[in-house]
Amino acid sequence: MTFAIHGLPVARGIAVGRAVLVGSSRVEVAHYFIKPEQIPAEIDRVRVGRNAVVDELQRLQHAMPKDAPPELTALLDVHLMLLEDETLTTGVKHWITDRLYNAEWALITQLEIIARQFDEMEDEYLRERKADLEQVVERILRYMKGVGSPIAVPPHNTAVERRKSGAHQMSPDESLTVPLVLIAHDLSPADMLHFKQSVFAGFVTDVGGKTSHTAIVARSMDIPAVVGARSASQLVRQDDWVIIDGDAGVVVIDPSPIILAEYGFKQRQGELERERLTRLRHTPAITLDGHKVELLANIEMPEDAAGAVTAGAVGVGLFRSEFLFMGRKGSLPDEEEQYQAYRRAVEGMQGMPVTIRTVDIGADKPLDKGHKEDTHLNPALGLRAIRWSLADPAMFLTQLRAILRAAVHGQVNLLVPMLAHGSEIRQTLALLDFARAELDNRGVVYGPLRLGAMIEIPAAALTLPLFLKYFDFLSVGTNDLIQYTLAIDRADESVAHLYDPLHPAVLRLLADTIRACQAQGKGVSVCGEMAGDVAMTRLLLGLGLRSFSMHPAQILAVKQEVLRADTARLGPWAQRVLEAEDPVQAMAEPLTARPDGEPCRVDSGLGPLATH
Repeated sequence: MTFAIHGLPVARGIAVGRAVLVGSSRVEVAHYFIKPEQIPAEIDRVRVGRNAVVDELQRLQHAMPKDAPPELTALLDVHLMLLEDETLTTGVKHWITDRLYNAEWALITQLEIIARQFDEMEDEYLRERKADLEQVVERILRYMKGVGSPIAVPPHNTAVERRKSGAHQMSPDESLTVPLVLIAHDLSPADMLHFKQSVFAGFVTDVGGKTSHTAIVARSMDIPAVVGARSASQLVRQDDWVIIDGDAGVVVIDPSPIILAEYGFKQRQGELERERLTRLRHTPAITLDGHKVELLANIEMPEDAAGAVTAGAVGVGLFRSEFLFMGRKGSLPDEEEQYQAYRRAVEGMQGMPVTIRTVDIGADKPLDKGHKEDTHLNPALGLRAIRWSLADPAMFLTQLRAILRAAVHGQVNLLVPMLAHGSEIRQTLALLDFARAELDNRGVVYGPLRLGAMIEIPAAALTLPLFLKYFDFLSVGTNDLIQYTLAIDRADESVAHLYDPLHPAVLRLLADTIRACQAQGKGVSVCGEMAGDVAMTRLLLGLGLRSFSMHPAQILAVKQEVLRADTARLGPWAQRVLEAEDPVQAMAEPLTARPDGEPCRVDSGLGPLATH
């Protein structure tokens, strides 16, 4: 019987194949009290298990293929950092020593305590790092129980054992060539390495979000994937025919021959479209009426620069520096470590500009052991981003010095998040001057910086003259701008349906920011999710935006929209959308003729554009 499961689309494309089912990998844990004389032995059991996992992950790192995505390397690093986190190891020792819990019970208890801290975090990416912690603990438990890896990868020259009956049984010829898709409760970075080396054409997980590690790796590998599919691993049977629609976030199980044929056609069309898109990699992003558009990359780690270059990015519009600060529990990266990381990113972009955002971390992501947050407060409105940096000048100065030093190696832009007050601007600039003076006193060379501010608070968008007085460029963080404008907590599923990038108020703030920057000859870009959404490209172009920053995997699709755009027609249309009571309906209306009276130009295909 054909049925469908809905989840979150995180990596585009269609995958059709037989299901390889990886059931829930949760390990059964015994709970019992130990005797005082057993304490050293129990602590040693945890230590041995932890060391075994460290050794396994380090072996995986050393065996990493050259074509492995940099995101995977970074995520393995996160797992290793979690294994060395004092909060985990110290907590486990406490439960064993003070409560006389057996080793497994102590490990699970400490996991639950740390997991609650992750659940309270406002930042979606950090909240989903709870899954990494769970996988780390699960691997330790497996070693303690002597259980092997939860995922087994089929070899390339064999087929999955088939059910003897079914409407869509494999033929003998098909058994060696049929694609396989992976269905799992969750996948760890280590599992993803096996996945990379396997024959799987796509995957589905029960859990995860758009910023989960599985989603990040899937996008970097450009493989169809759906996450957050709830009970997919329980509903799908081994060897079922499965269709993964990574564009719509739909998983179709046991499809009829007609549905299989339809999706097979879509799959072939998608593959053809991707091949055609790759021809645009070196094509300048210029609209039909001659406007040049910057397509920049958002990156998290220095190693991501290589993927940005390969995708055709003309620079980095957002380097999220907070990724260097994560998982360290009070041990922050020093100036030299940060400098080397920023330098690798700058050199990796081969002379193209790199915009480094100062650490965007806050009360929901404490960096010092002594900080205590009031958990009943909303951390999205608390001490985060620049507020945190200004509250810890020593930490902030360390980062500013590192960024200044990295600017010697290429064009570096400094981007400051979550500014709202003139006093914050002046304090930030004063600390930047102080950082320069410190380097001068040490005789350390540093380079020039272009200064930018993020517009992600309505107060900032409504006081643009103040920002344009002090900064060379502005970057609109649409994710937070939408959240704060509409008073919507993005982490709250009960109000997620109200999170609307096309709300008239959001569009007005966005349009006013673009217009004000253009009037003063200042640069402006959008680095939120809207920038990489091809459904928004025409609207943003019509509003006057000429600089987009997005995940590298989205660049070519957005470039195609740019090459097909005629801004002379899009301008009046975008103004109608801006003034409409229902922007969604207005966006569906057809474009009018150009204001100069020329006939509408319609591009009928990608071929001619590839030689633009």
